Amino acid sequence: MAEHTVKAYDDELTALAGRIAEMGGLAESTVNDAVAALMTQDLELARRTIEQDGRLDELLQEIEMRIIELIARRQPMGKDLREVVSAGRIANDLERVGDLAKNVAKRVIAIDSGLTSKKLAIGVEHITELALNQMKRVLDAYTRQDAKAAAEVRENDAEVDAIYTSLFRELLTYMMEDPRNITQCAHLLFCAKNIERIGDHATNIAENVYYMVTGERLEEERPKVDETGVVSN
Repeated sequence: MAEHTVKAYDDELTALAGRIAEMGGLAESTVNDAVAALMTQDLELARRTIEQDGRLDELLQEIEMRIIELIARRQPMGKDLREVVSAGRIANDLERVGDLAKNVAKRVIAIDSGLTSKKLAIGVEHITELALNQMKRVLDAYTRQDAKAAAEVRENDAEVDAIYTSLFRELLTYMMEDPRNITQCAHLLFCAKNIERIGDHATNIAENVYYMVTGERLEEERPKVDETGVVSN
């Protein structure tokens, strides 16, 4: 009986990790779709991306219920407890990633085919590649329970911040050079800020993975080099 109970417990933890992996994959595809809609001005894809966010909300609710039931029945301790608690925190970060992608998709609709130059949006595409790479690496670290890889993701967040700061200045330059660029550049600035914040959520996940595996917190304050002072919608 004890062996059966342990196996059932392990299966529940595995199922919980599987739901986190599913949620992570969906969050990544939502960000990809939002930026693809921006680059191609595909309003239908933007609308589908907005709708897709609802599935992330559903997964978050399911994960939260699984966690409550698991804690109530199993009363986990030590690393098991850290694994369960971290899963809830990671799920919340992934849900926020979906919200940020939805914000980008809403901007696509607001621009409404008014993006007259793809050159202006190339920087947004680049920062998205970096942020999604961070997200993929941290989800891999979660799956492998790799604390070292998680710490490296946290350190690399500075690169996303630096690219955002550079992009902010570039778009401001375009706005000053030609007033006709102001509206579309303003939309792109909001998009870029949302993507930069996705990088921040990848860093949050990295910190939780590190804690889950080691039981310790990363001590030093993570570096932030966003010098723009801009707050996104």
